[in-house]
Amino acid sequence: MSDEASLAQNVAQGLSQIPKTLSSRFFYDAKGSQLFQQIMALPEYYLTELEYQIFKKQRKEILYAFGTQAPFQLIDLGAGDAYKTKLLLQELVDQEAHFSFIPLDISQEPLHQLVEELGHLYPHLPVTGLAADYFQGLHWLNEHSKDRKLVLFLGSNIGNFSPVEAEGFLLKLRSSLAPQDRLLIGIDLRKDPRKIRLAYDDSAGVTAAFNLNLLARINHELQADFDLDQFEHFAEYNPISGTMRSYLVSRQNQEVHVKALNRTFHFEAWEAIHTENSHKYSLREIQEMAKRCHLAIDDVFTDASHGFADVLLRPVG
Repeated sequence: MSDEASLAQNVAQGLSQIPKTLSSRFFYDAKGSQLFQQIMALPEYYLTELEYQIFKKQRKEILYAFGTQAPFQLIDLGAGDAYKTKLLLQELVDQEAHFSFIPLDISQEPLHQLVEELGHLYPHLPVTGLAADYFQGLHWLNEHSKDRKLVLFLGSNIGNFSPVEAEGFLLKLRSSLAPQDRLLIGIDLRKDPRKIRLAYDDSAGVTAAFNLNLLARINHELQADFDLDQFEHFAEYNPISGTMRSYLVSRQNQEVHVKALNRTFHFEAWEAIHTENSHKYSLREIQEMAKRCHLAIDDVFTDASHGFADVLLRPVG
């Protein structure tokens, strides 16, 4: 199914139900990807900086825990601009390690820019960009290479799933790993609820623009007539469940027509569209989830504040 067809299906289903929902996977068109890069540079968005500090200060330890003596593939799921991954790339190049880099991203333009940039930085490094979803990319790699793999899933992207969905994702990912492969996964840890909420509701309004861009994308790709001025972004954090939730809220009673679906959707005043979850974990929860997904923890790397963790996992069973 094409990305546009998937978007159409999600809109048709999500806006027909109560409460209304839209999947966060459709945030990342070209403009959405640019806005997310801006979000990662915001002072409130601590996640990028904490994980960057882990890689900056502990990259040697991370690579030592994996083992880089034999040739391997470094696979970055949802690579984006590879801001943090570049620290590992530089360390590996300095070590003269025998490896290839496979950035995988669903957005083609940022992927092309990254591959071109790395070609200039590291002209002798084999780089293969894959524009695909995670499992399409891993399936292709398993079909075309038997090298050992270090798979990166950074930025707390696992938090975008509910705990049940996260386990399903990890089980599926586990099935793509050979016994000698490893998975390095970035996970945001539970912390001060106020700090978490501000990371998803910044004072500059960039996160709001990022969420509203989803409606702009539907307007563009499905010929809808969302009035973006009549929706506002709202975010809340539940410290009991550890879940940050984002919504787009209708300011008034209104009808939205989606020409590509030949459908009109009614919104009550202050009715919300649920757009995103971001789940935060404790180290105990991570250990229990890994065990249920037939993964064992080789090592845990945290920043100085213990607010973020990069967890090195190996398949077992």
